[in-house]
Amino acid sequence: MNRRPLILAVLVGSLAAIPLAGCSNEPGPAAASTDASTYEQVDAKRAKELMDTEEGYVILDVRTQAEYDGGHIPGAVVLPHDAVTENAARTLPDKDQLILVYCRSGNRSKQASQALADLGYTNVVEFGGINDWPYEVE
Repeated sequence: MNRRPLILAVLVGSLAAIPLAGCSNEPGPAAASTDASTYEQVDAKRAKELMDTEEGYVILDVRTQAEYDGGHIPGAVVLPHDAVTENAARTLPDKDQLILVYCRSGNRSKQASQALADLGYTNVVEFGGINDWPYEVE
């Protein structure tokens, strides 16, 4: 009996499954982490509620200076997402302060929020982009 076709079929099937292993949305062993560097994600409505009820928070706009100048949430400070790691300590000296982070669409704010969490900031709340902000801008 010739086993070559069977071995070849098993080999091809195994190789074909390898790229699919990383495409699952299910958490696997690599997704489990003991790293406490996290941030909270909320929608615009919840962020506005926090702004209306909390004190001593910072609204952090992580877009470019030009985008910020074109319109931003009142009271926001600008710190471009690609400068967060280098300049966070100067702009945000209190690592336990509530920091509400946004950008244009939500991508850069997620990156910046994770960078802040990785730097040891403990109260980071990411709320997406100004594109989805139905409240006042200036």
